[in-house]
Amino acid sequence: MQPLLRAWLPVIVVVLAGLPLAAGSIPIGKAEDVGMSTERLKRIGEAVQRHVTAGDVAGAVTLVARRGKIAHFEAQGVMDVDTKKPMAKDNLFRLASMSKPITGVAVMMLVEEGKIRLNDPVSRFIPEFASLNKVAVPRPGAPAAPQGRQGGAAAAPQYDIVSANRQITIADLLKHGSGLVSGGLGAADAARLAPRTPADTLATYIPKLAAVPLDFQPGTLWRYSGSAGFDVLSRVVEIASGQTYDKFLQDRLLGPLGMQDTGFFAPAGKAARVVTMSESTPNGLRAVARTDSTVYFSGAGGMMSTAEDYLQFAQMMLNGGELNGRRYLSPQTIALMTSNHTGDMVNGQFGRPPRGMGFGLSMQVVMDPVAADLRVSKGAYGWAGGTGVSFWVEPAEQLVSIYFIQGGSGGQMRADVENAIRQAIIN
Repeated sequence: MQPLLRAWLPVIVVVLAGLPLAAGSIPIGKAEDVGMSTERLKRIGEAVQRHVTAGDVAGAVTLVARRGKIAHFEAQGVMDVDTKKPMAKDNLFRLASMSKPITGVAVMMLVEEGKIRLNDPVSRFIPEFASLNKVAVPRPGAPAAPQGRQGGAAAAPQYDIVSANRQITIADLLKHGSGLVSGGLGAADAARLAPRTPADTLATYIPKLAAVPLDFQPGTLWRYSGSAGFDVLSRVVEIASGQTYDKFLQDRLLGPLGMQDTGFFAPAGKAARVVTMSESTPNGLRAVARTDSTVYFSGAGGMMSTAEDYLQFAQMMLNGGELNGRRYLSPQTIALMTSNHTGDMVNGQFGRPPRGMGFGLSMQVVMDPVAADLRVSKGAYGWAGGTGVSFWVEPAEQLVSIYFIQGGSGGQMRADVENAIRQAIIN
Protein backbone atom coordinates (compact mmCIF):
# COMPACT_ATOMS: atom_id res chain seq x y z
CA MET A 1 0.00 0.00 0.00
CA GLN A 2 1.30 3.48 -0.89
CA PRO A 3 2.26 5.58 2.18
CA LEU A 4 -0.07 8.43 1.17
CA LEU A 5 -3.03 6.07 0.76
CA ARG A 6 -2.20 4.36 4.06
CA ALA A 7 -2.22 7.75 5.80
CA TRP A 8 -5.62 8.71 4.37
CA LEU A 9 -7.34 5.33 4.81
CA PRO A 10 -8.62 5.91 8.38
CA VAL A 11 -10.07 9.25 7.31
CA ILE A 12 -11.80 7.67 4.30
CA VAL A 13 -13.31 4.92 6.48
CA VAL A 14 -14.65 7.45 9.00
CA VAL A 15 -16.16 9.62 6.26
CA LEU A 16 -17.83 6.67 4.54
CA ALA A 17 -19.20 5.41 7.85
CA GLY A 18 -20.96 8.73 8.38
CA LEU A 19 -22.68 8.76 4.99
CA PRO A 20 -26.30 7.60 4.58
CA LEU A 21 -26.68 4.08 3.27
CA ALA A 22 -27.55 3.74 -0.40
CA ALA A 23 -31.11 2.77 -1.24
CA GLY A 24 -31.70 -0.93 -1.60
CA SER A 25 -29.50 -2.03 1.29
CA ILE A 26 -31.72 -5.08 1.84
CA PRO A 27 -30.20 -7.86 -0.28
CA ILE A 28 -31.86 -10.11 -2.83
CA GLY A 29 -31.96 -13.72 -1.71
CA LYS A 30 -32.97 -17.07 -3.12
CA ALA A 31 -36.58 -17.80 -2.25
CA GLU A 32 -35.84 -21.27 -0.87
CA ASP A 33 -33.21 -19.84 1.49
CA VAL A 34 -35.92 -17.76 3.19
CA GLY A 35 -38.55 -20.50 3.29
CA MET A 36 -40.43 -19.61 0.11
CA SER A 37 -40.91 -21.37 -3.23
CA THR A 38 -39.47 -19.81 -6.38
CA GLU A 39 -42.04 -21.65 -8.48
CA ARG A 40 -44.96 -20.60 -6.31
CA LEU A 41 -43.86 -16.98 -6.13
CA LYS A 42 -44.46 -16.81 -9.90
CA ARG A 43 -48.16 -16.86 -9.08
CA ILE A 44 -47.87 -13.26 -7.83
CA GLY A 45 -46.94 -12.12 -11.34
CA GLU A 46 -49.62 -14.33 -12.85
CA ALA A 47 -52.26 -12.76 -10.61
CA VAL A 48 -51.13 -9.26 -11.51
CA GLN A 49 -51.03 -10.04 -15.22
CA ARG A 50 -54.62 -11.31 -15.19
CA HIS A 51 -55.81 -7.97 -13.85
CA VAL A 52 -53.58 -5.93 -16.18
CA THR A 53 -54.93 -7.90 -19.15
CA ALA A 54 -58.49 -7.36 -17.91
CA GLY A 55 -57.88 -3.61 -17.79
CA ASP A 56 -58.39 -3.32 -14.04
CA VAL A 57 -55.05 -1.59 -13.55
CA ALA A 58 -52.37 -0.18 -15.83
CA GLY A 59 -49.46 -1.80 -14.03
CA ALA A 60 -48.01 -2.71 -10.67
CA VAL A 61 -44.83 -3.20 -8.69
CA THR A 62 -44.88 -6.01 -6.14
CA LEU A 63 -42.19 -6.84 -3.61
CA VAL A 64 -41.85 -9.55 -0.96
CA ALA A 65 -39.03 -9.75 1.57
CA ARG A 66 -38.64 -12.50 4.16
CA ARG A 67 -36.05 -12.99 6.86
CA GLY A 68 -34.26 -9.84 5.76
CA LYS A 69 -33.91 -10.72 2.07
CA ILE A 70 -35.93 -9.87 -1.05
CA ALA A 71 -37.55 -13.02 -2.42
CA HIS A 72 -39.77 -11.41 -5.09
CA PHE A 73 -39.52 -8.04 -6.85
CA GLU A 74 -41.36 -7.44 -10.12
CA ALA A 75 -42.72 -4.61 -12.26
CA GLN A 76 -45.54 -5.34 -14.71
CA GLY A 77 -47.76 -3.44 -17.12
CA VAL A 78 -47.30 0.21 -17.95
CA MET A 79 -46.74 3.34 -15.88
CA ASP A 80 -48.89 5.53 -18.16
CA VAL A 81 -51.95 4.39 -20.11
CA ASP A 82 -51.37 7.01 -22.81
CA THR A 83 -47.65 6.60 -23.50
CA LYS A 84 -47.59 2.86 -22.72
CA LYS A 85 -44.19 3.30 -21.10
CA PRO A 86 -43.38 0.04 -19.28
CA MET A 87 -43.57 -0.02 -15.51
CA ALA A 88 -40.14 -0.14 -13.84
CA LYS A 89 -39.08 -1.25 -10.38
CA ASP A 90 -37.75 2.21 -9.55
CA ASN A 91 -40.91 4.09 -10.54
CA LEU A 92 -42.19 6.64 -8.04
CA PHE A 93 -45.67 6.12 -6.61
CA ARG A 94 -47.80 8.60 -4.72
CA LEU A 95 -48.26 7.03 -1.29
CA ALA A 96 -51.43 8.89 -0.27
CA SER A 97 -52.29 7.58 3.21
CA MET A 98 -49.35 5.18 3.25
CA SER A 99 -47.56 8.38 4.31
CA LYS A 100 -49.24 8.08 7.71
CA PRO A 101 -47.09 5.26 9.18
CA ILE A 102 -44.00 7.33 8.36
CA THR A 103 -45.55 10.23 10.25
CA GLY A 104 -46.39 7.88 13.11
CA VAL A 105 -42.73 6.88 13.39
CA ALA A 106 -41.63 10.53 13.27
CA VAL A 107 -43.96 11.37 16.15
CA MET A 108 -42.81 8.38 18.19
CA MET A 109 -39.15 9.32 17.71
CA LEU A 110 -39.93 12.59 19.46
CA VAL A 111 -42.02 10.78 22.09
CA GLU A 112 -38.97 8.69 22.91
CA GLU A 113 -36.92 11.88 23.29
CA GLY A 114 -39.46 13.35 25.69
CA LYS A 115 -40.35 16.23 23.38
CA ILE A 116 -43.89 14.94 22.83
CA ARG A 117 -46.14 12.93 25.14
CA LEU A 118 -48.96 10.80 23.80
CA ASN A 119 -51.38 12.35 26.30
CA ASP A 120 -50.34 15.91 25.46
CA PRO A 121 -53.21 18.08 24.27
CA VAL A 122 -52.53 19.36 20.79
CA SER A 123 -52.87 22.87 22.21
CA ARG A 124 -49.52 22.43 23.97
CA PHE A 125 -47.93 22.84 20.53
CA ILE A 126 -50.60 24.74 18.61
CA PRO A 127 -52.24 27.25 21.01
CA GLU A 128 -55.20 27.87 18.71
CA PHE A 129 -56.41 24.34 19.50
CA ALA A 130 -57.17 25.34 23.08
CA SER A 131 -60.37 26.88 21.69
CA LEU A 132 -61.31 23.66 19.87
CA ASN A 133 -63.79 22.67 22.59
CA LYS A 134 -66.87 22.16 20.45
CA VAL A 135 -68.57 19.16 18.84
CA ALA A 136 -71.10 19.33 15.99
CA VAL A 137 -74.28 17.35 16.61
CA PRO A 138 -77.33 16.89 14.33
CA ARG A 139 -80.05 19.49 14.61
CA PRO A 140 -83.45 17.77 14.72
CA GLY A 141 -85.15 18.03 11.35
CA ALA A 142 -82.21 19.68 9.61
CA PRO A 143 -81.32 18.48 6.09
CA ALA A 144 -78.06 16.63 5.53
CA ALA A 145 -75.10 18.96 5.20
CA PRO A 146 -73.48 19.24 1.76
CA GLN A 147 -69.87 18.11 1.53
CA GLY A 148 -67.45 20.85 0.52
CA ARG A 149 -64.17 20.39 -1.34
CA GLN A 150 -60.85 21.08 0.32
CA GLY A 151 -59.94 24.69 -0.32
CA GLY A 152 -63.39 25.52 -1.75
CA ALA A 153 -66.59 26.94 -0.33
CA ALA A 154 -69.43 24.89 1.09
CA ALA A 155 -72.85 25.96 2.29
CA ALA A 156 -73.02 26.14 6.06
CA PRO A 157 -74.49 22.88 7.34
CA GLN A 158 -77.20 23.02 9.93
CA TYR A 159 -75.96 21.58 13.18
CA ASP A 160 -75.86 22.42 16.86
CA ILE A 161 -72.75 22.74 18.99
CA VAL A 162 -72.10 21.06 22.32
CA SER A 163 -69.02 21.38 24.48
CA ALA A 164 -66.24 18.84 24.06
CA ASN A 165 -65.62 16.70 27.12
CA ARG A 166 -61.87 17.25 26.79
CA GLN A 167 -59.22 18.52 24.40
CA ILE A 168 -57.91 16.26 21.66
CA THR A 169 -54.51 14.67 22.28
CA ILE A 170 -51.59 13.41 20.24
CA ALA A 171 -52.77 9.83 20.87
CA ASP A 172 -56.27 10.70 19.62
CA LEU A 173 -54.80 11.84 16.32
CA LEU A 174 -52.59 8.77 15.94
CA LYS A 175 -55.57 6.47 16.59
CA HIS A 176 -58.16 8.38 14.49
CA GLY A 177 -60.13 9.02 17.63
CA SER A 178 -60.03 12.83 17.64
CA GLY A 179 -63.16 13.63 15.63
CA LEU A 180 -61.17 16.25 13.69
CA VAL A 181 -62.49 16.31 10.10
CA SER A 182 -63.53 12.67 10.40
CA GLY A 183 -66.48 12.46 8.05
CA GLY A 184 -69.21 14.02 10.19
CA LEU A 185 -71.00 17.35 10.37
CA GLY A 186 -67.88 19.28 11.32
CA ALA A 187 -65.96 17.76 8.42
CA ALA A 188 -68.68 18.88 6.03
CA ASP A 189 -68.08 22.45 7.15
CA ALA A 190 -64.27 22.30 7.17
CA ALA A 191 -63.71 23.82 3.72
CA ARG A 192 -65.78 26.87 4.66
CA LEU A 193 -64.32 27.36 8.12
CA ALA A 194 -60.72 26.43 7.30
CA PRO A 195 -60.07 26.99 3.58
CA ARG A 196 -56.64 25.88 2.39
CA THR A 197 -54.90 27.82 -0.38
CA PRO A 198 -52.10 26.62 -2.69
CA ALA A 199 -49.72 28.94 -0.83
CA ASP A 200 -50.48 27.50 2.60
CA THR A 201 -47.81 25.65 4.55
CA LEU A 202 -48.39 23.50 7.60
CA ALA A 203 -47.53 26.54 9.72
CA THR A 204 -50.16 28.76 8.09
CA TYR A 205 -52.91 26.22 7.54
CA ILE A 206 -53.03 23.95 10.59
CA PRO A 207 -54.06 26.69 13.09
CA LYS A 208 -57.14 27.34 10.90
CA LEU A 209 -58.44 23.85 11.73
CA ALA A 210 -59.14 25.00 15.30
CA ALA A 211 -62.24 26.73 13.89
CA VAL A 212 -63.76 23.42 12.75
CA PRO A 213 -66.04 21.68 15.27
CA LEU A 214 -65.24 18.06 16.03
CA ASP A 215 -67.38 15.30 14.57
CA PHE A 216 -67.70 13.43 17.90
CA GLN A 217 -66.45 13.51 21.46
CA PRO A 218 -62.71 12.73 21.52
CA GLY A 219 -61.84 9.11 22.18
CA THR A 220 -65.37 7.74 21.84
CA LEU A 221 -65.23 6.47 18.24
CA TRP A 222 -62.84 5.36 15.51
CA ARG A 223 -63.47 7.49 12.44
CA TYR A 224 -60.87 8.05 9.76
CA SER A 225 -59.35 11.53 9.58
CA GLY A 226 -58.00 11.32 6.06
CA SER A 227 -55.99 14.53 5.98
CA ALA A 228 -56.44 16.80 8.97
CA GLY A 229 -55.37 14.56 11.84
CA PHE A 230 -51.97 13.53 10.50
CA ASP A 231 -51.27 16.93 8.99
CA VAL A 232 -51.72 18.33 12.50
CA LEU A 233 -49.21 15.73 13.70
CA SER A 234 -46.81 16.84 10.96
CA ARG A 235 -47.04 20.39 12.29
CA VAL A 236 -46.50 19.16 15.86
CA VAL A 237 -43.30 17.46 14.68
CA GLU A 238 -42.17 20.77 13.19
CA ILE A 239 -42.77 22.65 16.43
CA ALA A 240 -41.29 19.99 18.71
CA SER A 241 -38.19 19.49 16.54
CA GLY A 242 -37.58 23.05 15.33
CA GLN A 243 -37.38 21.84 11.71
CA THR A 244 -39.78 21.88 8.79
CA TYR A 245 -41.42 18.50 8.42
CA ASP A 246 -39.64 17.60 5.18
CA LYS A 247 -36.27 18.50 6.71
CA PHE A 248 -36.94 16.49 9.88
CA LEU A 249 -37.85 13.40 7.87
CA GLN A 250 -34.84 13.74 5.60
CA ASP A 251 -32.37 14.26 8.44
CA ARG A 252 -33.74 11.78 10.94
CA LEU A 253 -35.43 9.01 8.95
CA LEU A 254 -35.39 9.00 5.16
CA GLY A 255 -31.73 9.90 4.68
CA PRO A 256 -30.33 7.49 7.27
CA LEU A 257 -32.57 4.68 5.98
CA GLY A 258 -31.26 5.24 2.45
CA MET A 259 -34.70 6.21 1.14
CA GLN A 260 -33.22 8.46 -1.53
CA ASP A 261 -36.33 8.52 -3.72
CA THR A 262 -38.85 9.28 -0.96
CA GLY A 263 -40.22 12.78 -0.39
CA PHE A 264 -43.14 15.09 -1.01
CA PHE A 265 -42.56 15.86 -4.68
CA ALA A 266 -40.29 14.64 -7.44
CA PRO A 267 -37.41 16.94 -8.33
CA ALA A 268 -36.92 17.67 -12.03
CA GLY A 269 -34.46 14.85 -12.53
CA LYS A 270 -36.91 12.25 -11.22
CA ALA A 271 -40.23 13.56 -12.54
CA ALA A 272 -40.21 11.15 -15.49
CA ARG A 273 -40.28 8.23 -13.05
CA VAL A 274 -43.57 9.26 -11.40
CA VAL A 275 -46.36 6.80 -12.29
CA THR A 276 -49.40 8.45 -13.85
CA MET A 277 -52.65 8.08 -11.94
CA SER A 278 -55.48 6.38 -13.80
CA GLU A 279 -59.18 5.84 -13.24
CA SER A 280 -61.65 3.25 -14.47
CA THR A 281 -64.27 4.42 -16.98
CA PRO A 282 -66.80 2.55 -19.13
CA ASN A 283 -64.28 2.90 -21.95
CA GLY A 284 -61.33 1.58 -19.98
CA LEU A 285 -58.59 3.21 -17.95
CA ARG A 286 -58.03 6.93 -18.34
CA ALA A 287 -55.01 8.96 -17.21
CA VAL A 288 -55.69 11.53 -14.48
CA ALA A 289 -53.44 14.55 -13.99
CA ARG A 290 -52.15 15.13 -10.47
CA THR A 291 -50.12 17.98 -9.03
CA ASP A 292 -47.92 17.82 -5.95
CA SER A 293 -47.36 20.70 -3.56
CA THR A 294 -43.82 21.92 -3.05
CA VAL A 295 -44.69 23.91 0.09
CA TYR A 296 -47.33 21.91 1.99
CA PHE A 297 -45.69 18.80 3.45
CA SER A 298 -48.64 16.58 4.24
CA GLY A 299 -47.72 13.70 6.50
CA ALA A 300 -51.26 12.45 6.03
CA GLY A 301 -51.03 11.80 2.32
CA GLY A 302 -48.48 13.88 0.47
CA MET A 303 -45.46 11.61 0.09
CA MET A 304 -44.15 9.55 -2.81
CA SER A 305 -41.72 6.66 -2.84
CA THR A 306 -40.52 3.55 -4.63
CA ALA A 307 -41.28 0.00 -3.52
CA GLU A 308 -37.65 -0.65 -2.61
CA ASP A 309 -37.40 2.59 -0.65
CA TYR A 310 -40.52 1.78 1.34
CA LEU A 311 -39.11 -1.66 2.07
CA GLN A 312 -36.29 -0.01 4.04
CA PHE A 313 -38.87 1.67 6.28
CA ALA A 314 -41.01 -1.46 6.67
CA GLN A 315 -37.99 -3.68 7.37
CA MET A 316 -36.86 -1.26 10.07
CA MET A 317 -40.27 -1.69 11.70
CA LEU A 318 -40.07 -5.47 11.39
CA ASN A 319 -36.60 -5.42 12.94
CA GLY A 320 -37.96 -3.73 16.04
CA GLY A 321 -36.85 -0.21 15.11
CA GLU A 322 -33.38 -0.94 13.70
CA LEU A 323 -31.82 -1.28 10.25
CA ASN A 324 -28.21 -1.78 9.25
CA GLY A 325 -26.89 -1.13 12.74
CA ARG A 326 -28.75 2.15 13.28
CA ARG A 327 -31.65 2.35 15.74
CA TYR A 328 -34.62 4.62 15.08
CA LEU A 329 -37.07 3.37 17.72
CA SER A 330 -36.88 0.89 20.56
CA PRO A 331 -38.54 -2.54 20.23
CA GLN A 332 -40.90 -1.49 23.02
CA THR A 333 -42.04 1.54 21.04
CA ILE A 334 -42.62 -0.57 17.92
CA ALA A 335 -44.66 -2.98 20.05
CA LEU A 336 -46.70 -0.07 21.41
CA MET A 337 -47.36 1.27 17.91
CA THR A 338 -48.50 -2.11 16.60
CA SER A 339 -50.74 -3.06 19.52
CA ASN A 340 -54.50 -2.63 19.38
CA HIS A 341 -55.45 0.67 21.05
CA THR A 342 -59.08 0.86 19.93
CA GLY A 343 -60.78 -2.36 21.02
CA ASP A 344 -63.45 -3.30 18.48
CA MET A 345 -64.07 0.26 17.30
CA VAL A 346 -62.23 -0.05 13.96
CA ASN A 347 -64.12 -3.16 12.85
CA GLY A 348 -66.44 -2.40 9.95
CA GLN A 349 -65.16 1.17 9.59
CA PHE A 350 -63.66 2.70 6.44
CA GLY A 351 -63.62 -0.57 4.52
CA ARG A 352 -62.22 -2.63 7.40
CA PRO A 353 -63.57 -6.16 7.83
CA PRO A 354 -66.47 -6.41 10.28
CA ARG A 355 -64.44 -8.57 12.66
CA GLY A 356 -60.87 -9.41 13.55
CA MET A 357 -59.22 -5.99 13.28
CA GLY A 358 -57.63 -3.50 15.64
CA PHE A 359 -55.83 -0.20 15.25
CA GLY A 360 -52.54 0.92 16.71
CA LEU A 361 -50.69 4.22 16.49
CA SER A 362 -50.95 5.14 12.78
CA MET A 363 -51.71 1.70 11.32
CA GLN A 364 -54.14 -1.20 11.41
CA VAL A 365 -53.43 -4.49 13.20
CA VAL A 366 -54.84 -7.92 12.39
CA MET A 367 -56.08 -9.51 15.60
CA ASP A 368 -57.73 -12.56 13.99
CA PRO A 369 -57.00 -13.16 10.27
CA VAL A 370 -59.66 -15.89 10.02
CA ALA A 371 -62.39 -13.61 11.37
CA ALA A 372 -61.12 -10.76 9.15
CA ASP A 373 -60.90 -13.07 6.09
CA LEU A 374 -57.40 -11.81 5.30
CA ARG A 375 -54.48 -13.81 3.89
CA VAL A 376 -51.98 -12.51 6.40
CA SER A 377 -50.80 -13.77 9.78
CA LYS A 378 -52.05 -12.81 13.23
CA GLY A 379 -50.35 -9.63 14.39
CA ALA A 380 -49.72 -8.33 10.86
CA TYR A 381 -49.82 -4.55 10.62
CA GLY A 382 -49.74 -1.96 7.88
CA TRP A 383 -51.86 0.52 5.97
CA ALA A 384 -52.96 1.44 2.45
CA GLY A 385 -53.30 4.59 0.39
CA GLY A 386 -56.13 5.84 -1.76
CA THR A 387 -53.93 5.74 -4.86
CA GLY A 388 -53.89 1.94 -4.60
CA VAL A 389 -50.71 1.31 -2.63
CA SER A 390 -50.51 -0.92 0.46
CA PHE A 391 -48.08 -2.80 2.65
CA TRP A 392 -48.06 -5.50 5.33
CA VAL A 393 -45.47 -6.26 7.97
CA GLU A 394 -45.89 -9.77 9.42
CA PRO A 395 -43.71 -10.42 12.49
CA ALA A 396 -44.93 -14.02 12.77
CA GLU A 397 -43.57 -14.78 9.31
CA GLN A 398 -40.69 -12.26 9.32
CA LEU A 399 -42.21 -10.96 6.11
CA VAL A 400 -42.80 -7.62 4.39
CA SER A 401 -45.05 -7.34 1.35
CA ILE A 402 -45.52 -4.22 -0.75
CA TYR A 403 -48.17 -3.69 -3.41
CA PHE A 404 -48.00 -0.54 -5.55
CA ILE A 405 -50.51 0.55 -8.18
CA GLN A 406 -51.83 4.00 -9.06
CA GLY A 407 -55.58 3.95 -9.53
CA GLY A 408 -57.92 1.71 -11.45
CA SER A 409 -59.89 -1.06 -9.75
CA GLY A 410 -57.19 -3.06 -8.05
CA GLY A 411 -58.93 -4.10 -4.84
CA GLN A 412 -59.51 -7.70 -5.88
CA MET A 413 -56.03 -7.86 -7.38
CA ARG A 414 -54.57 -6.93 -3.99
CA ALA A 415 -56.46 -9.82 -2.39
CA ASP A 416 -55.21 -12.15 -5.13
CA VAL A 417 -51.62 -11.00 -4.57
CA GLU A 418 -51.91 -11.55 -0.81
CA ASN A 419 -53.20 -15.07 -1.47
CA ALA A 420 -50.32 -15.75 -3.86
CA ILE A 421 -47.80 -14.60 -1.27
CA ARG A 422 -49.34 -16.78 1.42
CA GLN A 423 -49.24 -19.99 -0.62
CA ALA A 424 -45.58 -19.41 -1.54
CA ILE A 425 -44.45 -19.79 2.10
CA ILE A 426 -43.21 -23.37 2.48
CA ASN A 427 -41.41 -23.30 5.82
